[in-house]
Amino acid sequence: MSPTLIVGAVIVLLAVVIIARTVNIIQQGYVGIVKRVGEFHSVRQPGLTFLVPLVDSMGLVDIRETPRTGDKQDVITRDNVTVSVNATIFSQVVDPKLALFSVSNYFVAIDQLSRTTLRAIFGGMSLDDALSQRERINAQLQAQMESVTDKWGIRINRIEIVDITPPQMILNALALQKTADQEKRAFILKSEGQQQSQINIADGQKQAQIKTAEGDQQAAILRAEGLRQATILEAQGRAQAINTVYKAIKDAAPDPTLVSILQLDTLSKFATSENAKLVVPVETAGLLGAAQALRSVLDGVPTAGKS
Repeated sequence: MSPTLIVGAVIVLLAVVIIARTVNIIQQGYVGIVKRVGEFHSVRQPGLTFLVPLVDSMGLVDIRETPRTGDKQDVITRDNVTVSVNATIFSQVVDPKLALFSVSNYFVAIDQLSRTTLRAIFGGMSLDDALSQRERINAQLQAQMESVTDKWGIRINRIEIVDITPPQMILNALALQKTADQEKRAFILKSEGQQQSQINIADGQKQAQIKTAEGDQQAAILRAEGLRQATILEAQGRAQAINTVYKAIKDAAPDPTLVSILQLDTLSKFATSENAKLVVPVETAGLLGAAQALRSVLDGVPTAGKS
């Protein structure tokens, strides 16, 4: 091979290398950190970017939100119970320069920071609080980690506790406690139901008695009203009868003889009564006088056949 061909091949190779190191494409979701002669120079946004050959170098930083679930670790609660815990951390690079130059490896740093923070938080809580207050744990984790990761240009968007696993002995005790609580609630609900049923029955009886009393009262009022109307009608009937008799007697203009005959007729009705005793009215003298008057009248009537 001739020296000319070798030189030409070397020149072409150098040109390819220079072009490859000069022209770069940054994908969406990443930014480029350009270092010039080993020192930070600039941040390049997604798209086509150009570097100075043999002087500039560029590293890519992922600026998307990244979820990372840590391994389970054993932590001790305030009441000396060991539980296994792991959490998922959603972090995002907001300052690529700090993320690359303020910490050697921010992935490892975030993982180690989450482990120490979990131990600190669970160490200040009882087991019952740890099992029932996950939102509080998440908030405390995020607040305490952000105070450190802000210096690294990392934002902690949220933290979710994935699992909290107490020892099997504790789980068995919790299961027994849960069963006892459920039985207690069942007994309470049953007693409350019986109490409510008795209250409903008593209310029903009370309402029935009220309705019965109201019905009796209404019936008594109606009976009294009917009796009053009957009494009024009877009195009106008697008054009309008396008026009719009185009018008839008045229109007939009876003389003493007719009155005496009526008195004798009444006395004869007393005599035919089935009573063992006969009560003679005080006006006996008047009746006898009426009889005498009637006799004198009858004597003065001429006997049939006499001249």
